[in-house]
Amino acid sequence: MNLGLEGRKAIVCASSRGLGRACALALAREGVTVVVNGRDVERVEATAAEVRSATGADVIAVAADLCVEDGRQRLLAACPEPDILVTNNGGPAPGRFEDWDHDVWLAALEQNLLAPVLLIRAVIGGMRVRRFGRIVNITSAMVKSPHPLMGLSTAARSALTAVCKGLSREVARDNVTINNLLPERIDTDRQRFMAGLQAAARGVSVEQAYEDIAASIAANRLGTPDEFAAACAYLCSAQAGFVSGQNLQIDGGSYVGLV
Repeated sequence: MNLGLEGRKAIVCASSRGLGRACALALAREGVTVVVNGRDVERVEATAAEVRSATGADVIAVAADLCVEDGRQRLLAACPEPDILVTNNGGPAPGRFEDWDHDVWLAALEQNLLAPVLLIRAVIGGMRVRRFGRIVNITSAMVKSPHPLMGLSTAARSALTAVCKGLSREVARDNVTINNLLPERIDTDRQRFMAGLQAAARGVSVEQAYEDIAASIAANRLGTPDEFAAACAYLCSAQAGFVSGQNLQIDGGSYVGLV
């Protein structure tokens, strides 16, 4: 399927690795000019070169911290009129409610609520004027299946989901959509980190923890970043103009609820 994206411009946040990198690659394959981003200059430059080599697309590398205004402005300076914004950022580490003080809560909100909201605020007006915009937030399965150890992530990302749901109703008339992708158990560095925590807590090997994680999924395997990115590319497509305000779970069919 031709997704109708050739010649479009995209900012993909936190895209030097993992799910963000996969999304940048998927969009570049569709002929999109992509801004890739991360905090490590060498890693961002390397990712940009890899995506450029694999796709032939124009790829711009921007090393910037999304949690500070200067970092967000650097992204926007590299692509002042994006057609697509994929928000993404590292999530807070799991922990215990009693250990999360005021500063920890503020850091989580800065990372997973305010950083994406302020980027959306900066680009959505132009998208509405140009009558094309696709915003995809990479959130988490914890938004719909909260876990006590992931409370920081759940709180911040659920707030982002709520803000964007309301906003999506206002901007849909201008062919601007806002959707959320909710990953769970995708084979990334983040999942390996979580498997390491499980292994240490249970006194088993990381390999055993990984096997147990896979067995907990209805599909009996971990998802791949490419599978996740294909969903992102579709939500950014011309064909997805009537899909907005939605939460799409990429979890191998593991969610047990109806909605």
